[in-house]
Amino acid sequence: MFEYLQVLGEEVYKILFMLVPILVSVAMVVWLDRRVWGLVQKRKGPNVVGPFGLLQTLADALKYIFKEIIIPASANKAVFILAPIVTMTLALVAWAVIPMSEDFVLSDINVGILYLFAVSSLGVYGIIMGGWASNSKYPFLGAIRSAAQMVSYEVSIGIIIINVLLCVGSLNLKDIVLAQRELWYVIPLFPMFVIFFISALAETNRPPFDLAEAEAELVAGYQTEYSGMMYAMFWLGEYANILLMCAMGAILFLGGWLPIIDIYPFNLVPAPIWMILKILFLFFLFALVKAIVPRYRYDQLMRLGWKILLPFSLIYLVLTASFLFYFDKLPKGNF
Repeated sequence: MFEYLQVLGEEVYKILFMLVPILVSVAMVVWLDRRVWGLVQKRKGPNVVGPFGLLQTLADALKYIFKEIIIPASANKAVFILAPIVTMTLALVAWAVIPMSEDFVLSDINVGILYLFAVSSLGVYGIIMGGWASNSKYPFLGAIRSAAQMVSYEVSIGIIIINVLLCVGSLNLKDIVLAQRELWYVIPLFPMFVIFFISALAETNRPPFDLAEAEAELVAGYQTEYSGMMYAMFWLGEYANILLMCAMGAILFLGGWLPIIDIYPFNLVPAPIWMILKILFLFFLFALVKAIVPRYRYDQLMRLGWKILLPFSLIYLVLTASFLFYFDKLPKGNF
């Protein structure tokens, strides 16, 4: 019994050791997001609450905590309450298999990439539940838009992942990183990296693809009827998903925790720091796109996904497989 409790305590400690930094990181990247927008648009951004506005996100969180939670009388109350919980939980659960270094990962499973793809795909359920349970036309329309958008771009992401797996021969995230010791996959698979980045923007409902909450026609989309902490949980899940996509991009294309150059002084920087820097770099690109690129129309979004990105991804997959087969570079690993 004592040994069981000891093992349980160790696992809880590991989970908290992973979740607490993620929650703090979400608060910090919201601040970074706003600062980047201000920089690009020649505004100051957050600069009043705390030094450089660092406590602005904390002030916003406190505001949501103390705001009243209002549930519409005609809403399905059980599903309405469950929706933000599902969204936030799935966004945090996915981090269980993300390796920050060769030795620091909560759960090192052999099918880590499949686990990530499965959990990130389930995120659409929280959004659909929130839109449907509100019993209002605008939230429901926003939820349907978001669901179609996420499912469409998951197809491209899946094909991009297959490109990487062909080069590695393993579904383990550690193996994917270690396979890039000699050459990061962003170089030979650069078109796939660009498509992954665009698909990640659509998958996380980020501008220019934030059509689930297009203010001109849907007010705030599936979140319209939410308030207080339940509204904040949707945002928490969204930013946790954005960081997750940045982490996936770093692992699949940027060598994960591996240094830029394995020479002094670069190899003195701890592996988790390299991983964090690469995640922040990709998030910086996310923020730049939001500040620079105008919003797409919904028909343009679907056309881009199904008629441009998907066929190009399939063609590049065939080219990658043909190249590896012709030059006898196919990995001998077991999928």
